[in-house]
Amino acid sequence: MFRAAAESLQSIAADPKRLGAKIGFFAILHTWGQTLTHHPHVHCVVPGGGLTPDGQNWVRCRPKFFLPVRVLSRRFRRLYLQYLERAYRRGKLQFFGELRCLKQQAAFALLLRRMRRTEWVVYAKPPFGGPERVLDYLGRYTHRVAISSHRLKALHDGQVTFAYKDYKQLDRLKAMTLSAIEFLRRLLLHVLPDGFQRIRYYGFFANRQRTHALAICRELLNSPTPQPPPECLSYPERLKQLTGTDMLRCPICNLGQMVRIREFGRGAECGIDSS
Repeated sequence: MFRAAAESLQSIAADPKRLGAKIGFFAILHTWGQTLTHHPHVHCVVPGGGLTPDGQNWVRCRPKFFLPVRVLSRRFRRLYLQYLERAYRRGKLQFFGELRCLKQQAAFALLLRRMRRTEWVVYAKPPFGGPERVLDYLGRYTHRVAISSHRLKALHDGQVTFAYKDYKQLDRLKAMTLSAIEFLRRLLLHVLPDGFQRIRYYGFFANRQRTHALAICRELLNSPTPQPPPECLSYPERLKQLTGTDMLRCPICNLGQMVRIREFGRGAECGIDSS
């Protein structure tokens, strides 16, 4: 999914009939829907333009338009199914439950044919309103887990109740109750393998060329070089400066400040002295 999404964006942006530029972006994997079902999808944050092939000029996209979503969706569909079929031939896919029939080559080929006839959806949002909006997005989405604590409403008689938005009914807020076992099963669907990178960088955001490429972008856009944060600031202080979130504020009363009184090493036993 990452590879297909990245190649779709980069190849169409490089087309002289579209943008004719080398772009940069990062992609974030989400695997869940509001009810914790398996719904893998990739969010991409892309600047509204890119560098010419020789790296000498900046190409702006048209106002309120970046790349044609219909072209993107069909390119993504072709590439994704191509990589899926390749993984199948190499024996890298496993099928369980209702999908077990796809182990048969004829059944898998039939699935691919149906998918090629289906219109896929690529959704493009308008640009952010500025650096502050980008920072707000990153803070809320890059390290989000499948469900946050405030959505958990009740645990009673082995049943878990949580809130969710019904997007089919204009984001109407509803409640769902599942057995604790089913709730845990759904939650564990979204635990990624060790070492899996759910945030990936491409184009002039790629790690190998980011420093040099972004310096060129800033020069072409007459954008000032960001100043490094003062070394004297601690992580909680820097977070508060950037986002306004005080991670040391008491989450219960929202008034008191939490203070570190002791640190425990990995594997160390900890106890609480009630006196």
